Amino acid sequence: MNILVINAGSSSLKYQVFDMTTESVLARGKVERIGMETAMLTHEPTGRPELREVSEILDHTSAIRRVLRILIDPKEGVLRSIEEVHAAGHRVVHGGEAFSGSVKVDDKVKEEIKRLFDLAPLHNPGALTGILAVEANLPDIPQVVVFDTAFHQTMPPVAFRYPIPNVFYRKHGVRRYGFHGTSHQYVSDRAAELIGKPLEQMKMITCHIGNGGSVTAILDGKSFDTSMGMTPLEGLMMGTRSGDIDPAIVPFAMDKEDLSLNEVNSMLNKHSGLFAVSGGMGDMREIIEAAGEGDRNAKLAFDMYEYRLRKYIGAYAAAMNGIDTLVFTAGVGENSAYLRKAVCDKLTFLGIQLDDSANEARSRDDRRISSPDSRVEVWVIPTNEELMIARDTFREASKALTPQA
Repeated sequence: MNILVINAGSSSLKYQVFDMTTESVLARGKVERIGMETAMLTHEPTGRPELREVSEILDHTSAIRRVLRILIDPKEGVLRSIEEVHAAGHRVVHGGEAFSGSVKVDDKVKEEIKRLFDLAPLHNPGALTGILAVEANLPDIPQVVVFDTAFHQTMPPVAFRYPIPNVFYRKHGVRRYGFHGTSHQYVSDRAAELIGKPLEQMKMITCHIGNGGSVTAILDGKSFDTSMGMTPLEGLMMGTRSGDIDPAIVPFAMDKEDLSLNEVNSMLNKHSGLFAVSGGMGDMREIIEAAGEGDRNAKLAFDMYEYRLRKYIGAYAAAMNGIDTLVFTAGVGENSAYLRKAVCDKLTFLGIQLDDSANEARSRDDRRISSPDSRVEVWVIPTNEELMIARDTFREASKALTPQA
């Protein structure tokens, strides 16, 4: 079965095509600037040169049509015909409380995604547009949605409820949902596989840290707590997001600087975090380099980032009454040996001992970076959310394609 994996935004669309016989990627690419005459398609067949093409692509339906056309192109394509696309899987950021797993798309699912626009106004509308665009071009194939929030639906009320009046939860769904769930699930499953121990018997903390970041406590094989909340703004200090702050800062800032709700929301999401503290740098590599050259703002930004990440790891170790595995993933987690060392060198009370040579090794492979004497195994595991989406899509689509007795 060939699976088309889609991650659709308001004006962009990323895709990968998987051959599930071998779980191999046949091609990947993206369409940017949808809605403009200068939209760009970038297409990369595995093992062949990348193709870039600028043309008018006015909506997502046209974007999917263009993607399908390139996938079956005699020269650039990887499929012989459209009929070789057997199912489509979509990343959807917010599934609310309605979805605790991936599901096949039907009218009720589409309505629920639309109902959740208020909780994810920047993401869910684009995802629904992508679903409708595939539906318009490939009406006969099953589609599956995989939610970032679904993995975290196992959190107990003690972790997901906020200590505010109950009406906000009952009427408006105000609670912790968590995000990056597909990534946390993939790397925790992979860690258990590599260690050779059932995930249900482990106390694991997974750190998905890139431009956005979240930490998840995984107890008995399930998400027990996670740092992002009702929105992706809560939790860690991030590239441009503030993470945890005193909520009273919001009305204070609005009053002192005469800011609107939209302006303060933009400030906290797009102009805070590393970017704000460092004085305009949001990339961890740039910050580490500047800090090494004596830039005090960059050093403070790094120190705050590391400190807040380490606090969450310590808090989740306390919440689970222990930890046996720590996993780093995503852009910063996979690539910054400097950050991993800074964090782990101050977690020795947990029994963590880093193997410096393993930590410094440049590799894209899964690897253990703790020493043999470490009581906690520390791993770097590159995330693969697209493969996780393809696997869930394959499972759910196979159910839909299997005749029922």
